[in-house]
Amino acid sequence: MSEQHGTQHGTQRGTLWGVGLGPGDPELVTVKAARVISAADVVAYHSAQHGRSIARGIAEPYLRDGQIEEHLVYPVTTEVADHPGGYAGAMEDFYREAAERIAAHLDAGRDVALLAEGDPLFYSSYMHMHTRLTQRFDARIVPGVTSVSAASAAIATPLVQGEQVLTILPGTLPTAELQRRLADTDAAVILKLGRSYPRVREALSAAGRLGDAFYVERASTDRQKVLPVTDVDADTVPYFSLTMLPGKPSVPADTGSVTVVGLGPGDPQWLTPQSSRELSAATDLIGYGPYLDRVAVRDGQRRHPSDNTDEPARARLACELAQQGRTVAVVSSGDPGVFAMATAVLEEAKQWPGVDVRVVPAMTAAQAVASRVGAPLGHDYAVISLSDRLKPWEIIERRLRAAAEADLVLAIYNPASKTRTWQVGAMRDLLLAHRDPNTPVVIGRDVAGPAESVTVVRLGDLDPAQIDMRCLLIVGSSQTQWHPGDGETDRVFTPRYYPNG
Repeated sequence: MSEQHGTQHGTQRGTLWGVGLGPGDPELVTVKAARVISAADVVAYHSAQHGRSIARGIAEPYLRDGQIEEHLVYPVTTEVADHPGGYAGAMEDFYREAAERIAAHLDAGRDVALLAEGDPLFYSSYMHMHTRLTQRFDARIVPGVTSVSAASAAIATPLVQGEQVLTILPGTLPTAELQRRLADTDAAVILKLGRSYPRVREALSAAGRLGDAFYVERASTDRQKVLPVTDVDADTVPYFSLTMLPGKPSVPADTGSVTVVGLGPGDPQWLTPQSSRELSAATDLIGYGPYLDRVAVRDGQRRHPSDNTDEPARARLACELAQQGRTVAVVSSGDPGVFAMATAVLEEAKQWPGVDVRVVPAMTAAQAVASRVGAPLGHDYAVISLSDRLKPWEIIERRLRAAAEADLVLAIYNPASKTRTWQVGAMRDLLLAHRDPNTPVVIGRDVAGPAESVTVVRLGDLDPAQIDMRCLLIVGSSQTQWHPGDGETDRVFTPRYYPNG
């Protein structure tokens, strides 16, 4: 070995080498790993109590006569042990004793190659030795091909493309946590299967991604097995297997589609993982210009911005592009099914047989505004738009009166615009015929945006001049409670119970 060693009492200390062996095929051992293994004074490796070391089997072509072998045998391979400290205590004692065995060689000036399947710093037993020895001895890492790369090659399918996100998960996580993380990523690899496999399969199914996943067993070896996850017998799954969930290809399909995607109220953290995946997979993005500006630019995507009043034209363009085989995402602020683009696209799609339309939900503006003050929507509520561009004011007035008479909390969308300035005052006067003037009204402006402001006023004090198209109003019922914040955030909530009589 040419690397410089430390000294102790004039004796040259050995170097600890963490050597990655790759996933199993000896030909996937790197040139450097082969050289280090062959040159080491001591070769150390782990095995279960049966004594057969997978790591040694991979490294065997590179061993030489005269080397010392340190065989580190795990005391247990399940989480059951008769050790006084249980499984954790048994493993702690094992790693401490193994570290001292290796330390003795290093103190004597012997270089030690500690073998690790895959990569030494990727879910490897080597790390337990590394943390115990590197404060006393010099250590070098030789990276190795991981099982993730080998399994990706085995399924001959791109794992991630472009800006897709890959998540590596241990199968030992609780089912609910696996499901959450699977829903939050484009592609995933789940390791450490064995007895965890039924839980992994359940999480994939709950996340709606079971049919897209592959099962790979002992990747790169002569015992390699590749199956759809749905075809695997759970009773035969070994620990050295994994599940792969590739990201969806970004190339356009033969048959196009339209997905109406909700962006939420504005905060990027409120964009759902499903919406992110649909936006990433789209070849074409259609929407109101400022909404499109909230979507990250990705190479190869085409953007089709338009004016906010041109909904039928946007819907028609989406269907035209889908019929050409494009994967189209039509974006809406908030939820696409609440006074937004989903209805326009579905109406247009009736004229385009074969064009598939899906709607991806998102947080609504009403939910966002409500969250800023507490829970004003905690009981029954109605959602009404004051815009009379698509329906006459007489209908709006009738619905406002009916909701007010029913004592419903009201979430008011589109309260005013540059050309509509009188509706807020008309609404206030109508509601005052049924509500106490002290009824709280939450005014949320640009919530989750850079100019956010949230105030609470009395219904009797609601000033139409302070309201514009960027506002959403929540008008309380007779039961809604308002607790001014004395310089802090006001709290408004509607109890879930309703008094009798």
